[in-house]
Amino acid sequence: MSERVPIPAVVALGVTQIIGYGTLYYSFSILAPDMAAQLAWSSEWVFGALSVALLVGGLTAPWLGMLFDRVGAARVMTIGSFVAAAALAACAFAPNKTVYVAALIAVEVSANLVQYGAAFALLVQIRPLVASRSITYLTLIAGFASTIFWPITTVLHAHLTWQHVYLVFALLNLTICLPIHWWLSCQGTTHSAKASTAVPRVEGILSPARRRLGFAIMVTGFSLMSLVSSAVLVHLVPLLSGLGLGATATLVGALFGPSQVSSRLINMVFGKNLPALHLALIAAALIPSGVLVLLLSAPSIPGAMIFAMIFGMGNGLLSIVAGTLPLHLFGSEGYGKLQGKMIAARLVLSALAPFVLAFAMENIGITLSLGITAALGGLSIIALASIATL
Repeated sequence: MSERVPIPAVVALGVTQIIGYGTLYYSFSILAPDMAAQLAWSSEWVFGALSVALLVGGLTAPWLGMLFDRVGAARVMTIGSFVAAAALAACAFAPNKTVYVAALIAVEVSANLVQYGAAFALLVQIRPLVASRSITYLTLIAGFASTIFWPITTVLHAHLTWQHVYLVFALLNLTICLPIHWWLSCQGTTHSAKASTAVPRVEGILSPARRRLGFAIMVTGFSLMSLVSSAVLVHLVPLLSGLGLGATATLVGALFGPSQVSSRLINMVFGKNLPALHLALIAAALIPSGVLVLLLSAPSIPGAMIFAMIFGMGNGLLSIVAGTLPLHLFGSEGYGKLQGKMIAARLVLSALAPFVLAFAMENIGITLSLGITAALGGLSIIALASIATL
């Protein structure tokens, strides 16, 4: 068995991840105002519908994770591309609010079938011995999703309604992503974990007696990081405005994406031999550190720029370690099921975090809310560091 990274598979998956995240996630914030106007809803209700969809998607993730192991992640992703296209089309043709919300839930469920959790499981099933490096390369490519799809969505929306934009995106999932996933499923390299013993396994470093506790601690650490990331990013503009930095929102947004990609590139070049747990600790430290920089430096524009870079780099590394640390700790057997459970915990908190932070800002103020948010992020460092003692 070759131990080389399967470059064709990684590049192909990179294309589908860019389209998957671009069409199913990043486009929503741009199209939401038009959706609200057409549905005669307030923007808060439209984003509330998204939170419900994320919550339901999170609750289905453990079951979907088991499918990755049982039938092969590539087959699941092939079906997921079809479901994503159908769900986007259903949103576009929704005759009323009830159907729209149901279709939006289908969109978020389909996202779990085609985005990082599924792609990571596929890379582990193809070549588990080099899966960590494959995941690093994949996240580097997929990191351009927002950079590519924010302007694409904006340009399309300047000439089309949100419904027509969603139909274009449905076509992308159907004509590009589905054939790629189908091609990967036909390569003979993906497999159900129970159906093949030909592919070598990666053994996790945790003993069986410690795995349940180790998994709970790891999920806690990742969930806290996701909570901080989701809460801050959703409320970035009001946070900056409340701190006297409203004019820097565009600048911060421009720095955030490249910072994510740069952290992944730095890790790819210089972090090849860095243990996955150490990389997770770096990511856990960067996210709350960025929040503290913003809190302590406001209303300094250079401080806001440093926040964007530190926070973006932490989020960039989080995407990598969410794939590599479970493999390092628990091995390749049952990896899809582990990803499903992690996705569930992270999505549930990501869905709730914006509401919690909005309530906190309204009742205790932005400064104290940010301080508590940074403290919660700091707890993720403690959680992940404790894994080393198991």
